[in-house]
Amino acid sequence: MTLVKEYFTNFNKQHFTTELVQWFLREQRQLPWRETKNPYHIWISEIMLQQTRVDTVIPYYHRFTERFPTPHDLASADQSEVLKYWEGLGYYSRVKNLQIAVQEVVEKYDGIVPDEKERFESLRGVGPYTTGAVLSIAYGHPEPAVDGNVMRVLSRVLGIYDDIAAPKTRKVFEAAVHELIDHADPSSFNQGLMELGAMVCTPKSPMCGLCPVNDVCFAYDRSVQAELPVKTKKGKTQTIQYDALVYEEDGRVAVMKRPDTGLLAGMWQYPLVETMDDQPGTLVGSIKHIFSHRIWDITVYRVETQPAETVLMDESTYAKQPISVAQMKIDRLLKGE
Repeated sequence: MTLVKEYFTNFNKQHFTTELVQWFLREQRQLPWRETKNPYHIWISEIMLQQTRVDTVIPYYHRFTERFPTPHDLASADQSEVLKYWEGLGYYSRVKNLQIAVQEVVEKYDGIVPDEKERFESLRGVGPYTTGAVLSIAYGHPEPAVDGNVMRVLSRVLGIYDDIAAPKTRKVFEAAVHELIDHADPSSFNQGLMELGAMVCTPKSPMCGLCPVNDVCFAYDRSVQAELPVKTKKGKTQTIQYDALVYEEDGRVAVMKRPDTGLLAGMWQYPLVETMDDQPGTLVGSIKHIFSHRIWDITVYRVETQPAETVLMDESTYAKQPISVAQMKIDRLLKGE
């Protein structure tokens, strides 16, 4: 409480919590992971939703949980197949860590996702947010689940001017959630904060007139919504220029597998070389792919000689391999789409 005591002076915590939970129960979007209390499925949804839009995740969630309905199914699956079911979602380290964590759940806990905070948060790829989300939604534990939406809502409601880009600031918001969380329904409370941030208390042009807690909101009362949350800007994004070399022979295409570690680890692609002055072949076109920390600007060429360290793969075999979104973009370009 010492971290946030000043923010609750003359603040009606019970009113805020009650109005938020009632609003969520009344207005929540119907999403497939909200139709279950299966901690494994909720865990999958939370990993998929990291840095990915809800409407993008829905079909992936359905396909993934249908193919790997239990922890045992995912734990025993070949990684290349798991990556194939994740293909297009990006941030592939998420699903690799998820599979490793689920394998540990199978080995140590007989496939039962642990409901103890210390055990769950010790699993590979599980951070404070995922821990709070799964334990509160699946198990009803009053644990904070603080993501960007939650920090935006609470910074405006409570008038918190701490920089949300600073790692230490998360502790402030976690302490605030501990003070506010509904112990009778922590699931609806945490999801209500996330939903409010996603649908009403948006980064730009928040719809304050629709907010169920605007009567206790610091920013709304003072018309400072645009000032909050405070967030320092990221450094300049690095742009890398590549040439993609496409070689085809007898209906097969030359591809190579990326290293098992690093960016897009284990994915298949046309060989990429940093752009040189000389054109390596016949120009097809170009694509751009944006990562969180860099941009790939790729010019695509058809070449007459098979690039080194590639293998020739027929269409049916290639279709089964995990590929990145950047590779998908090149394939669409080659098909004239």
